[in-house]
Amino acid sequence: MASQAKKGSNLPPPIIVKKIIVSGGGGHHGGAWKVAYADFVTAMMAFFLLLWLLGATNEAKRKGIADYFSPTLVKMREQSAGSNGMFGGDSITGQDNYPQKASQTGTRSITIPRDTTGGPREGATEERKVAQGLSPEQKAKKLFELKERVTKRVETSGSLKKLATQIRFMQTAEGIRIDLVDNADFSMFRLGTTVLVPEAVELLQIIADAVKDDISQLTIRGHTDSLPWRPGQVASNWSLSSGRAEATRQALMRFGVTEPRFRRIEGVADREPLIVKTPTDPRNRRISITLAN
Repeated sequence: MASQAKKGSNLPPPIIVKKIIVSGGGGHHGGAWKVAYADFVTAMMAFFLLLWLLGATNEAKRKGIADYFSPTLVKMREQSAGSNGMFGGDSITGQDNYPQKASQTGTRSITIPRDTTGGPREGATEERKVAQGLSPEQKAKKLFELKERVTKRVETSGSLKKLATQIRFMQTAEGIRIDLVDNADFSMFRLGTTVLVPEAVELLQIIADAVKDDISQLTIRGHTDSLPWRPGQVASNWSLSSGRAEATRQALMRFGVTEPRFRRIEGVADREPLIVKTPTDPRNRRISITLAN
């Protein structure tokens, strides 16, 4: 059977639209412009805020704002930031506009501690002013009186009379220093320990009685000789010297010297010998008690 012939069609052919998306280029299609625009708007807002501040404030307030943001400002004065506040235009550590010596802070009550009545420098207590005001003659007199009190009691004590030559008094830059020096016949501590011998305890009681009514702070420093320790020993001259200084402090406290009086407790081992040429000399073993100026 013959095949049926195809029928024709009068309809137009369909239209096909093909979209091609090209990546890259065309920066206006991304989001970078939004960041730039946000920065621009922020800058404009700050600019208009600045214009508003300039129009809404006077010269004194503008100066105060400038002082607040100034990175090199050290002190604030009257008519400056905080001029109507508690500090009156100044900082708590600034200098006052008073006709006084350089670097003084003046007499404003906010800088004066409760235990003082004023003086060459604000904040100086009565005790400090007395110590700072001692002349060389007064220091020499204080040294002489302290030496007399201690030496007299030592020489009148039968058991301690032989130790009179081992007590040394001297005036140093830090203050009056009392050295309790060992020798070949006497040691303040039992060998290699921090245990005071009975004569040393009695001697420290005399020293405590002589200094406990003073106002000076105390520094105690322990010294040793350079004799080495046996191998295997845990201790050293460092721990021994600091331990002996602490034992001295505790003994002085038992005899009436109050705890706040102690400024420093130090152990220097054999690093500051009294007999420099002979580091092993027993006289290098000593306790130094300094009454600070």
